[in-house]
Amino acid sequence: MTAPARVLVVDDSPTMRGLISAVLSSDPEVDVIGQAGDALEAREAIKRLNPDVLTLDIEMPNMNGLDFLEKIMRLRPMPVIMVSTMTHRGAEATLAALEIGAFDCVGKPQPGESRPFGDLIEKVKAAARTQRNFAKPAKPAAVTPLAVADFRVGRKIVAIGSSTGGVEALIAVLQKFPANCPPTVITQHMPPTFTKSFSERLNRLCAPVVEEATDGARLEIGKVYLAPGGERHLQVSNASAPCCRLVERGPVNGHRPSVDVLFDSVAELAGRNAVGVILTGMGRDGAAGLLKMRHAGARTLGQNEKTCVVYGMPRVAYELGAVEQQLPLAAIGEEILKMTAARKEGTE
Repeated sequence: MTAPARVLVVDDSPTMRGLISAVLSSDPEVDVIGQAGDALEAREAIKRLNPDVLTLDIEMPNMNGLDFLEKIMRLRPMPVIMVSTMTHRGAEATLAALEIGAFDCVGKPQPGESRPFGDLIEKVKAAARTQRNFAKPAKPAAVTPLAVADFRVGRKIVAIGSSTGGVEALIAVLQKFPANCPPTVITQHMPPTFTKSFSERLNRLCAPVVEEATDGARLEIGKVYLAPGGERHLQVSNASAPCCRLVERGPVNGHRPSVDVLFDSVAELAGRNAVGVILTGMGRDGAAGLLKMRHAGARTLGQNEKTCVVYGMPRVAYELGAVEQQLPLAAIGEEILKMTAARKEGTE
């Protein structure tokens, strides 16, 4: 039997520490070994208890969560799950934490929420499984995207799915894209309100226009559309003038939005005129949809195990036969461009 994941809970609110501890302790495969109210207490507890995983609040006295996370990643790399308020400010700070090297994030519960902290238990267990090889990700080298003049876009649509580790992975991929990139649709598992901040962050970091998808938005060259977190799934529709559709439907594979829902719609709409990409993430969401895309004639890529934060979604997709090529993260952006570039004699 695998040993339980040993977790240290860090939050300045005794009530919140108690709630998080109670949720985690409900699973026999998780052992809450301690609590801390600020970074100073947490530092001593880490030395004394040597936890597998840390849950960390952002707003704390003495030293905020971002500063403390940076120190952890520099001095004692370990998996950290950020527990953030569901506000724009909280989302911005959490995204910064994910770029620093946090494993994943969950939102603090809202009034009336049926499942407080969402899939925190599953994330803690996944983080514990990876902790032996966990280290601060290497800071990516500065990337210069292709100039518009150096890329002739074809007629293909790009669909990308990602989850845990996806913030860094998507930045790495999209920073390779030129301003006239192929129309790109993305589903990243992320709490509501976070996707708006993430799309704004990507828009600042990347050459194409990146925006949160809206219902009816036309797919255009030079634009990237990120599925909003919350109550709807992102699909594409209308073969004569492809556009985004946000559809109300129950969770698929435990997620809303779901990567499978997006990939299924791209397979049906675009067939061979599409490229599907599955990046780092827990679980199996997107694997069946990517297989459907491949069967429809699309080109398909998967992130390799070595460069994934969690080799879950890409592994299942690869084992199903949905992945045409497995590549390291650094090579995926360039490969997408090769697959979507117009042929010299005309467009694909």
